[in-house]
Amino acid sequence: QVQLVESGGGLVQAGDSLRLSCAASGRTFSVYAMGWFRQAPGKEREFVAAMSWTGGSISYADSVKGRFTIARDNAENTVYLQMNSLKPEDTAVYYCAARPYGSVAITTQAYPYWGQGTQVTVSS
Repeated sequence: QVQLVESGGGLVQAGDSLRLSCAASGRTFSVYAMGWFRQAPGKEREFVAAMSWTGGSISYADSVKGRFTIARDNAENTVYLQMNSLKPEDTAVYYCAARPYGSVAITTQAYPYWGQGTQVTVSS
């Protein structure tokens, strides 16, 4: 199993940047595919970005492509989401998720492990 803890959220203005971090417990972080999802009030949780366990495959939602970047540091057991050119519609609770030995996956059902989320609010 793996436990995930997100951090780095906050209140920013449109056009600003934020970097979210997701720290994972355990010694086998490198075998987990990682994903970032978000959920705005009254909406379903949606895919943002994902990286395969090898790091060789990456996928982004169309809404964030070119603005967000997912990266991982296996030595630090951490996955990051760099968010640039933030927009008010990016406002949501952001969650990281993990699936062992997984390829890139964009559905919530594919991930058995989830963090508690971190709030990102972008003002106009």
